Amino acid sequence: MRVLLVEDDEPIAESLTRGLSRYGFEVTWVRTGAEALTAGEFALVLVDLGLPDMDGLDVCRELRARGNVPIIVISARSDEVDRVVGLEIGADDYVTKPFGVREVVARMRAVLRRVQPAQPEPEVHGRVRIDRRGRRVHLDGDEVELTPKEFDLLSFLAEEPGAVFTREQIMEAVWDENWFGPTKTLDVHVGVLRRKLGDAASLETVRGVGFRLVLP
Repeated sequence: MRVLLVEDDEPIAESLTRGLSRYGFEVTWVRTGAEALTAGEFALVLVDLGLPDMDGLDVCRELRARGNVPIIVISARSDEVDRVVGLEIGADDYVTKPFGVREVVARMRAVLRRVQPAQPEPEVHGRVRIDRRGRRVHLDGDEVELTPKEFDLLSFLAEEPGAVFTREQIMEAVWDENWFGPTKTLDVHVGVLRRKLGDAASLETVRGVGFRLVLP
């Protein structure tokens, strides 16, 4: 997923870029509001308010006038007025510095869940049919009994068939960002899904990284 980061502070920008990249985001970093407004289309925009050429609020206002791209303000300004103004002109969330990468990722995912429309129709991948709205999976027309976590795991991996997800990405998406238990539970769930889906789908282990789902 392509993310635009509008941030003049180089250490913060580099830290965020590295951190978000570990979670699978493709980050484009620009320093100024002018660059942000000519950068093209992105799935989500992170905007600092303290830019060298213009106020970040003006960037938010212009981006919102152009379309519905999700916008999250990241700023050292903790005053309530700035928060209210930012949200009123169209920002979807407001994160105050200092912050951790995991907090930003959690906010990004929450915003994306709100703005992305629900899947209108079940997804069909060869012999596997995934109904995200109904939280049901069918194999060759017969329903496969999955636990909630098994469904969440399959659903997450099926968002990008063939893409490799790290253990950390999967644990945070399927369990939650505050999970501190052993990652062995992930291996158990992968093993169960392999048995239940048989040869209709391949859950491949990428050694030293994580897993990918290969669907026909």
